[in-house]
Amino acid sequence: MKNRIQMTDISPVVDGGRFAAKATTSDVVEVSAVLFREGHDKVAGAVRHRPPGGDGWRELPMAARPQDRFEARFVPDEVGAWEFQVLGWTDHWASWLDGLVKKHQAGVADLSLEFEEGALLLERHAAGDDVPAEQVSRLERAAATLRDDAVPVHQRVDAARAGDLRQVLVAHPDRRDLTTSPTFTLWVDRDRAGFSAWYEMFPRSVGSDGRTSGTFKTAQSRLGEIAAMGFDVLYLPPIHPIGHAHRKGPNNTLIAGPDDPGVPWAIGSEAGGHTAVHPDLGTLEDFDDFVAAAGEAGLEVALDFAIQCSPDHPWVTEHPEWFRHRADGSIAYAENPPKKYQDIYPIDFDTEDIDGLCEELKGVLEFWIDRGIRIFRVDNPHTKALPFWEWVIDEIHQTDPGVLFLAEAFTRPAMMRQLAKLGFSQSYTYFTWRNTKHELTEYVTELAHTDSADYYRPNFWPNTPDILHEYLQSGSPAAFKVRVALAALLSPNYGMYSGYELLEHVPVRPGSEEYLDSEKYAYRPRDFHVDHSIAPFIARLNELRHSHRVLLGDLRNVWFHGIENDQLLAFSKTAVPADVDGVAGDAVPGRRMPDGPVPLDRLVVIANLDPHHAQEGMTALDMWQLGMDGVDAPYDVHDLLTGHTWTWQGPRNYVRLDPSAGEPVHVFHLRPHL
Repeated sequence: MKNRIQMTDISPVVDGGRFAAKATTSDVVEVSAVLFREGHDKVAGAVRHRPPGGDGWRELPMAARPQDRFEARFVPDEVGAWEFQVLGWTDHWASWLDGLVKKHQAGVADLSLEFEEGALLLERHAAGDDVPAEQVSRLERAAATLRDDAVPVHQRVDAARAGDLRQVLVAHPDRRDLTTSPTFTLWVDRDRAGFSAWYEMFPRSVGSDGRTSGTFKTAQSRLGEIAAMGFDVLYLPPIHPIGHAHRKGPNNTLIAGPDDPGVPWAIGSEAGGHTAVHPDLGTLEDFDDFVAAAGEAGLEVALDFAIQCSPDHPWVTEHPEWFRHRADGSIAYAENPPKKYQDIYPIDFDTEDIDGLCEELKGVLEFWIDRGIRIFRVDNPHTKALPFWEWVIDEIHQTDPGVLFLAEAFTRPAMMRQLAKLGFSQSYTYFTWRNTKHELTEYVTELAHTDSADYYRPNFWPNTPDILHEYLQSGSPAAFKVRVALAALLSPNYGMYSGYELLEHVPVRPGSEEYLDSEKYAYRPRDFHVDHSIAPFIARLNELRHSHRVLLGDLRNVWFHGIENDQLLAFSKTAVPADVDGVAGDAVPGRRMPDGPVPLDRLVVIANLDPHHAQEGMTALDMWQLGMDGVDAPYDVHDLLTGHTWTWQGPRNYVRLDPSAGEPVHVFHLRPHL
């Protein structure tokens, strides 16, 4: 009878296997499933997996957990599409042994029939095709012992329970009723998909005098300072020629002056389209030099991929069928009522030339990939046809599986999740609008501890060129420090827009999230060496991200703790060493760590969400979550930001954070009290 073993709740599986779960080459992937069958017989399980293009499977035994759950862990150490299956079968030997031991302990006198049945099971194992001769001999000796009436019963029971015998049986199981799950896909990205710190910069502002554009050459002057802050991805908004028609002026005014540069997202002019660079920035060769210089500084350049055009884009005349035409024959410009974007034409994915359009867009990506770009921040992907994204990401990954895509989609949750399922490597989030204790706790818990963690990689941004949240508009340094600390320490992937370190905080008008003199519409030269810059604070956060393994690349190890003040937020990140498929790593799914002994790493972060007043309260730590359940001895909490150390004991301890007298955040490293 087929499918004797029932399998439910297999993980990580997305939508029944319709989409791939995600991992990186440094992740420890946990595969789990609920396996059971009728009756009292015991069940065994295994996971088998294979790398991209691999012909053979590698198999791992699954460990039994409570409530019929089984799990195994492995490290997928190659980029691309991995496959895995779950196997289940009746563990006839364990079932027989369980019955034998129970009868022996109950004082059953005659166990001769049970011993004979056990011997037959051993002989069945020994008859397997792949059992080495020395192990066949071990099984035969065990069978002979079970049949030997001269051996006392208790010694025969002990022989059946021998650990080395169990190892042979596990290595060569009797799978006469083997049940195999469908084959599931695990997409494995390079490590930067799981751990990155982004810095967004308009190159045209670096070296600008406010009236003329900076260049790729002048922008190189910022690379060292950005890298020194600890960022590893440098994201450039569109660098292409900008249209003249309906060009926007400062602060989104409808009339532009002769020196106004226009909006970079209004792509295309007589100088070219999506495969050209703005002449004011330099040449393609200058761009290549900039990318090379960034790489030497330790920065990987990410480009914006915005599928839209200015009215002056070459596609408008070469392919008018790619745009939506109104009843009067004019091309429809972009709108988000009541907002109008007369300088931008959206692409029409209902065009009859959809194949030509898709190939052209894929060609744009391939053009920049050939110039060394392997990360794309995609502008508003939720307004483009979703089948296109699934197709084009797969097409790109066929030739370069290391290319990463960040979805900039601030929209409905279902759409944001679907884009991640379709292949986007990272996703913007609602973090910018989650500022209270309840909002942060609920939202991050949803991201970290639901099934979405199997495929949705959040990227937390405290600001963007479009979003200056009210929380920051007071200009309080504490507000800026708290938000960047939460982004950097909660999420493995985070980013910020240039000027954040300078506490830029003035909105275009009260109640607006737009910056005054927004860089989207104008050059914005800056002095990055002012005394009030928080760049050293940001650099320290990024240093901690690299030096503490619990921050290295998994959101699922975050845990929120109680603290008796709604203006104080407490959370921990903890990793307990464990061997996973022979590799030292985390005890929960997460990042693979270097081989060799690794100490327990525990961080507790406490943030004052009130940037204007001191706040205090008593913690209520979940000690079990910190690996300290039942520990009554004192322990030290060392603040990695200030260098101060306090001695705590148990879950309840006093905390006070005064933003006017120190940092608004504690980053405590827990360690034994000396």
